Amino acid sequence: MEINPGSSESASLPTEANPLSGADLVEQRYATLEQSFLSHRPKEDAAKVRAAFEFARDQHSGQARKSGEPYILHPIAVAQNLVDMHMDLVCVETALLHDVVEDTGINIEEIRRRFGNEVAVCVDGVTKLGKIHLYSREEQQAESVRKMLLAMVSDIRVILVKLSDRLHNLRTIGSLSREKQTRIGQETLDIYSPIAHRLGMGKVRAELEDLAFAAIDPEAHQDILGQIEHKRKASQEFLEGIRKSLEQKLSREAIPARVEGRLKRPYSVYLKLRKQKIPIEQVYDLLALRIVTDSLKNCYAALGVIHNEWPPIPGRIKDFIAMPRPNGYQSLHTSVMGTGGQAFEVQIRTEEMHRLAEEGVAAHWKYKEGRKGKSTEEQYVNWMRQLVEWQQEMRDPGEFMSTLKVDLYSDEVYVFTPKGKVVVLPRESTPIDFGYSIHSDVGNACVGAKVNNRIVPLKYALKNGDIVEILTQPGHMPSKDWLGLVKTSKARNKIKGIINATERSKAIEIGEKYFEKEARRLSIPISKLDEGILAEVFADYGVGKIEDLFANLGYGKIEARPILMRFDPNRSANEESKAPEPIPSSAAQTPFDKDAKNLALRVKGLNDVMIYRALCCNPIPGEAIVGYITRGKGVAVHSVSCSNVQNLMYEVERKIDVEWAKPGGESFDVQVSIMTDDRPGMLAQFTQVLFSENSNIRSLEARGDDERGGDGAIVEMKIEVRDKRQLEKILSALRRIPGVRDIERKS
Repeated sequence: MEINPGSSESASLPTEANPLSGADLVEQRYATLEQSFLSHRPKEDAAKVRAAFEFARDQHSGQARKSGEPYILHPIAVAQNLVDMHMDLVCVETALLHDVVEDTGINIEEIRRRFGNEVAVCVDGVTKLGKIHLYSREEQQAESVRKMLLAMVSDIRVILVKLSDRLHNLRTIGSLSREKQTRIGQETLDIYSPIAHRLGMGKVRAELEDLAFAAIDPEAHQDILGQIEHKRKASQEFLEGIRKSLEQKLSREAIPARVEGRLKRPYSVYLKLRKQKIPIEQVYDLLALRIVTDSLKNCYAALGVIHNEWPPIPGRIKDFIAMPRPNGYQSLHTSVMGTGGQAFEVQIRTEEMHRLAEEGVAAHWKYKEGRKGKSTEEQYVNWMRQLVEWQQEMRDPGEFMSTLKVDLYSDEVYVFTPKGKVVVLPRESTPIDFGYSIHSDVGNACVGAKVNNRIVPLKYALKNGDIVEILTQPGHMPSKDWLGLVKTSKARNKIKGIINATERSKAIEIGEKYFEKEARRLSIPISKLDEGILAEVFADYGVGKIEDLFANLGYGKIEARPILMRFDPNRSANEESKAPEPIPSSAAQTPFDKDAKNLALRVKGLNDVMIYRALCCNPIPGEAIVGYITRGKGVAVHSVSCSNVQNLMYEVERKIDVEWAKPGGESFDVQVSIMTDDRPGMLAQFTQVLFSENSNIRSLEARGDDERGGDGAIVEMKIEVRDKRQLEKILSALRRIPGVRDIERKS
């Protein structure tokens, strides 16, 4: 879909060097597209491609991108990407038509009539739900992605067109506002690049990630590029020497192979530096060689040659040939120590493995030639089909998107059942995840686990090669605490379902007792409640039966007194105006009473509701927030990005809309942790930044960072800020101080 960016392609517009008019430029680009398509698929009907192009061109007539170039150049570029992947006629037609339904007056039935059902289904799957009224951007994005995933399950070409569309938009994103660039880049990293990864499309994933990284944080992107460039000459000389030496040794052992060198991608370097908090010199796979040979046997033979010449780094050997990744990726990985203590990585694979690693699902279309029905790409969508099934019941868009992000981009761990069956789980999965992967009943009844024949706690993070045995107890049910331990959607959803039923049962019991107590206090006999009035109450409170009403009372969402008063119209107005007795609960013991009437927050449409900021994430004005109704403690307000939010929202009905009130001059404490060089003057520079931004330090603690070689320090500060904007300005200024390695917001 077009996001109307400006183009970064120098040849896109008429210039002195490129005097073509807009129409001529369009024809030139289309001619290149058609010629490429026929060179890859000479048996296809080029007239159908021409028909799709002319229809799209006519419908987009008069539309232009922000750069001024004709709009139709975008669909042509998307189609060209797919032609380069050797995709089929339907896919290319879909690419040319993918924006017609969304951006013109044409409906999907017209597409079906002109171009057939296959093209119509794919175009419909790619089309965003922009014309449907939804309450928020989050809901619109969630429903659009949900629709796209459902369409993808039935036809993989939907997502291939979407990935190509996103790739071209990122290549030409330059003239969009910073806010839009950041939003589109983040969406790419959250959804589209993980999907490309899951489909085995390493080449597309790599470009999506690097372009998105540059869009989100251009300063960090340039900094990483600078560090890589600084080492480039020496790195290339080192790799070239290793490459020549390795080619000679492989030739001597009669192992046919080509050897390629590469530097790690900017975004991958950035992630590793941020996660491990290490300098670039300690990134073992910054330098890498790839050996592509002719057979499986020679892959392992080449590994032996490498380890005979250079000592392997312990724990860095991975055999993805014997145990392929879920996306079909196969290769041998090893990291070794070269001359002068310079580490480098080597990947070893066959030609077929290399083709699949680069192109993934798209590689199969080079040979499919329009054949219909199930094919080898089925393996790539099985995981998506399962994911869609797990998430069918998720009504909350925030929960859907958050869970999707976790499922899409998890590294894998390979473990075994006691009988030797391989089970693939997200990294850091626990025995509980393993139990649910075997069967829901096994997960529910889990009371303990053995790993490698030793008892381990349920929070144990499974490691590659572990042999896992689940200990069960009939009748046992999962605990709410498990939500903080599990990593898989299947486990999370099963646990939530059981907890939801248990919590609701408790809420109904509490609500019923509260209703009866309040009725006795008001001398209203509940055994004789007027059924007509009761039906009105159900309608006014949006419930279908008395149990739903009791549940809302038990959760503290509504009060009993106003309901009961409707059954006693003769009670005096004076009596009705008395303040209701508080809901019996443990509210008096809550540690949040001091913050219960937080003036900076309010529940939308309600007044006088006890509300407080959750201590786990400590949201500040300007951040997106969500409210969660607790029993007896009022409404807890979390940042939507809080790691605890998904653990709490197992009962969607307890979510409530909250908002920041108008600024009242309040300040909010924020805890930050700064990783920095250990040198004199750093604290003075920190305090100068805070002074210039009119912020105050509430507390400060500095200590040496012994875990990183002793040359660093960690500074923990609690600072006062007015809102998110001021905090971002402060953190940005702190990051610019020479010697600052990383900054984390703790709460």
